[in-house]
Amino acid sequence: MTRLDFSPLFRSTVGFDRVSRLLEAALNDNANAAPAYPPYNIEKLSDDAYRIVMAVAGFGEDDIAVTVKENTLFVEGRIAEKDESGRYLHRGIAGRAFERRFDLADHIQVEGAALENGLLVIELRREIPEALKPRTIAIKSANPPAAISKKAA
Repeated sequence: MTRLDFSPLFRSTVGFDRVSRLLEAALNDNANAAPAYPPYNIEKLSDDAYRIVMAVAGFGEDDIAVTVKENTLFVEGRIAEKDESGRYLHRGIAGRAFERRFDLADHIQVEGAALENGLLVIELRREIPEALKPRTIAIKSANPPAAISKKAA
């Protein structure tokens, strides 16, 4: 596979280190075939609302940790070991530990998470600070108009 070199793009830019890391990670994930467990969907509900839905059958609320650090969302699942040897004739529901990472764009906030019917639903919303929102600037004239004098004819 041809390896892309993005270094020429970053020679004349400042502050785009995160973009460089994201591109590098995306290329490495495709090359290393990232694990497919547990399966998940990412939904766009509106311009500012998103949802991640993960299939986590067999996991309870105490077995899953959802953490946000900087611009990364971590979802980890670990089921406590139980001594149930000899009980199962077939065990098809995967209960193995997992860790998923999602890189979040700037100003994406995690609103909450819920576990229902074996699906972990994580709600996300883009909240742009007031200082970064577009605003209209009033235009004032530099010199007020001079009073018009009336001359007697």
